Amino acid sequence: MVPLVALVCCLLSACCGRPSLALPLEPSGWGRPPAVGQFWHVTDLHLDPTYHITDDHTKVCSSSKGANASNPGPFGDVLCDSPYQLILSAFDFIKNSGQKASFMIWTGDSPPHVPVTELSTEIVINVLTNLTTTIQSLFPNLQVFPALGNHDYWPEDQLPVDTNDVYNAVANLWKPWLAEEALRTLRAGGFYSQKVAAIPNLRIISLNTILYYSPNIMTLDKTDPANQFEWLESTLNSSQQNKEQVYIIAHVPVGYLPQVKNTTAIREAYNEKLINIFRKYSDVIAGQFYGHTHRDSIMVLSDTQGSPVNSLFVAPAVTPVKNVKEKQTNNPGVRLYQYDPYNYKLLDMLQYYLNLTEANLQGKSNWKLEYILTQSYGIKDLQPESLYGLAKQLAILDSKQFIKYYNYYFVSYDSSVICDDTCKAFQICAIMNLDYTSYVNCLKQYYISQNH
Repeated sequence: MVPLVALVCCLLSACCGRPSLALPLEPSGWGRPPAVGQFWHVTDLHLDPTYHITDDHTKVCSSSKGANASNPGPFGDVLCDSPYQLILSAFDFIKNSGQKASFMIWTGDSPPHVPVTELSTEIVINVLTNLTTTIQSLFPNLQVFPALGNHDYWPEDQLPVDTNDVYNAVANLWKPWLAEEALRTLRAGGFYSQKVAAIPNLRIISLNTILYYSPNIMTLDKTDPANQFEWLESTLNSSQQNKEQVYIIAHVPVGYLPQVKNTTAIREAYNEKLINIFRKYSDVIAGQFYGHTHRDSIMVLSDTQGSPVNSLFVAPAVTPVKNVKEKQTNNPGVRLYQYDPYNYKLLDMLQYYLNLTEANLQGKSNWKLEYILTQSYGIKDLQPESLYGLAKQLAILDSKQFIKYYNYYFVSYDSSVICDDTCKAFQICAIMNLDYTSYVNCLKQYYISQNH
């Protein structure tokens, strides 16, 4: 197998021979209302520069860790992280979509899932450099707001609480998109806030939630790693005073993981603290956007009285990778959000995907619209009340809406998969309950209601 370090530096030379794109993106007859703002969300690119087609399927990619790639083609394989051609096809699709967007959010994880010995700080920075350069060359006039993921560091997960080579490198790379103050906090702790250019009162807050991530031993004994909690409260308070609206972006989401019982992605104490801050400033926060899980899911934050106050979205990955023992993975996905340009409230979301099996068979990428959220579920917008109403629909016994939601959870990878009662309880409680007390109570009530 070609070593990672030898390949990672020559990715940009692969830009030739871009795949063809299929339009239109929207079903016929669907017209977008005028005066709607839009922005793209991409996440979990996980480039594997070693990916190549070879007769020995154990050597197709480092990210399969020696397992047989199942059905490798030009756009990847479900046991491998993304070949550059897949990532380029996603960005080419966005570029040629005809959709006008004000900005893009990019919520982390660029390097591949490979053993720690196969990477280094230098390789991680090279991967981040190549993907940043790719985005900047394809979208020279688009402001992009990145967030750091747990794989955007070496060794993975161990993002520190002070300045280091990676924080310095990304601050230099992301200078075209960010102002001096944002670059200062990015260098210091891997987080920043930044107003959106040409949009009067909208601020992006990019959190470094890897400081709170369970496997990060660098922050085990810290109550406020890198003083990010204090900074976040201060920033939200300023936005409140200045009548700004805020979009929160980060890699690892708050709340409970929907596929397992009673497990937060970040440490529970940090999760409770973040939830309390988000509740306190829910009038300022117009939406929250995450990656990390590689799946498509929603969450609704409620206040302490149980009223919905915030909408949260977890976008699916571009990488299709799965563990050899897993049955399910995701098709590659990218998404487009629509918002009211006067108050920045979220109106709708268009999820696009690539059927990986089909793309490999045809030798070309045909990115398609998977669903439009309001149309698919029959709700009016993406406001907390609407998502809360949807969650109540999903919770109904034998809900057809939930069957649809669970298929979209895997980006239409396999519609035959069944989510049993226990699986559904974990999903529903994770959607509707982000703090420990309400989550535990939900599981109790859900099991009781399912058993009667």
